[in-house]
Amino acid sequence: MESDSIECVSSIDGIDEEATSLPHHSSKSHGGAAPVAGIVPSTSVHELLECPVCTNSMYPPIHQCQNGHTICSTCKTRVHNRCPTCRQELGDIRCLALEKVAESLELPCKYYSLGCPEIFPYYSKLKHESQCNYRPYSCPYAGSECSVVGDIPFLVTHLRDDHKVDMHTGCTFNHRYVKSNPRGVENATWMLTVFNCFGQYFCLHFEAFQLGMAPVYMAFLRFMGDENEARNFSYSLEVGANGRKLIWEGTPRSIRDSHRKVRDSHDGLIIQRNMALFFSGGERKELKLRVTGRIWKEQQNNEAGVCMPNLCS
Repeated sequence: MESDSIECVSSIDGIDEEATSLPHHSSKSHGGAAPVAGIVPSTSVHELLECPVCTNSMYPPIHQCQNGHTICSTCKTRVHNRCPTCRQELGDIRCLALEKVAESLELPCKYYSLGCPEIFPYYSKLKHESQCNYRPYSCPYAGSECSVVGDIPFLVTHLRDDHKVDMHTGCTFNHRYVKSNPRGVENATWMLTVFNCFGQYFCLHFEAFQLGMAPVYMAFLRFMGDENEARNFSYSLEVGANGRKLIWEGTPRSIRDSHRKVRDSHDGLIIQRNMALFFSGGERKELKLRVTGRIWKEQQNNEAGVCMPNLCS
């Protein structure tokens, strides 16, 4: 399904008083905090632990040829057991000395220039970096495979300028989805809107796909930030007509979770095709769905110890 086969008509019902203007960042810089003072990688030792083929850090077993050139275990197979430096046969020689040197090292997280202040033993560093809160985010655009990564302000600008995504300020919305041939439901994805609400950014997704043998439509919200921040917000989606309606309420998922992961977990408003055509009215020859929704922030009530909704005005 081509993205231009669907029309999205939107209107904003509310404006967030706390919303901030869209930041402008150069595409040459992916953003982040200034380098942490006093943290400088040990470049000479770090270079010794860098595989000459893939340039990634090497972890045991670290292999070497008879001339002492090292290579990681993954690349040893890729080079057909030949040293990429001197072309000698690698054999099964371990570089135990370099492995011991690595055990004694403590290095800063690779995201130290983005603000991470942590320092880890060499063999613990990799696990931390895979979960570091300062690691860049992947582009959340779902309509194509996009390899761009960066911080949130950079990605917002990227979505607006490169993917031409609609940007809105406010935390209530009213979208109308129109498709002329609803009988043909191929897998298709759209990210139609980014909302600036409570000074944060949210991605509203709407798509059509096959759920088993049944074609369905699905709408869901993702938060442009980490999961622990996403839990501070809730949202609702509503679709209906002819005296019937479906309502979904939930917590937005972080863009740390891929679009496919959220979709495959069915964490959103799912509309069966027959119900979608019923909501569309008429002779069911055209899909006309009106999806409304709102985002609110959960505030902690210190006296009662419970969360209270803080609605946008």
